[in-house]
Amino acid sequence: MSAELFPRPVAEVAPGAVHVPAWLDPELQRRLLDACRAWARPPAGLRTVRMPGGGEMTARQVCLGWHWYPYGYARTVVDGDGAPVKPFPGWLGDLARQAVAHAYGDGPCTAPYDIALVNHYGAGARMGLHRDSDERSDAPVVSFSLGDSCVFRFGNTETRGRPWTDVELRSGDLFVFGRESRAAYHGVPRTHPGTAPPELGLTGRINITLRVSGLGSG
Repeated sequence: MSAELFPRPVAEVAPGAVHVPAWLDPELQRRLLDACRAWARPPAGLRTVRMPGGGEMTARQVCLGWHWYPYGYARTVVDGDGAPVKPFPGWLGDLARQAVAHAYGDGPCTAPYDIALVNHYGAGARMGLHRDSDERSDAPVVSFSLGDSCVFRFGNTETRGRPWTDVELRSGDLFVFGRESRAAYHGVPRTHPGTAPPELGLTGRINITLRVSGLGSG
């Protein structure tokens, strides 16, 4: 969906884990970025996540639909300003289902996506290897990248150690992981500052991760 000089192929990184380069066209990237900027405003806006051991995540985060905190979900920002979490927009769920159907190529996806975690990576930010395991659904996780490119490390389901595969994610890329890889460890060991498309007007990297909570209406 973009005019890269040397188009990158779709790749199955592991069973059920699919990288689709340049899936978001420039117009859709701008629409998502505009939405992210609105979601980042308080109340229930962009925050620094503090871990139970006292450490802080270097990527800052805002949530939609359900508020994620280590290690659970709530309807309010329990580890921040206490405001109700921002609503999850229906159009974003539609986009997630389209992404899954495209990545897997096996017909319409009907999963009821209801969570978005929006992470902003500034200079030097990273994300350690972790699993998305606080949901009650095993529906595929959908990831959109905007801005700076990064190294996305996709591991195995048993350990944070090897084997893993490092994938370069650029602005507009889609990554879907489900099925056998739904519980795989993954993270971002580094970003590449200054690599965002100039026309996007974004400093740093934004990752939009979409999930199905399986928590019902809450």
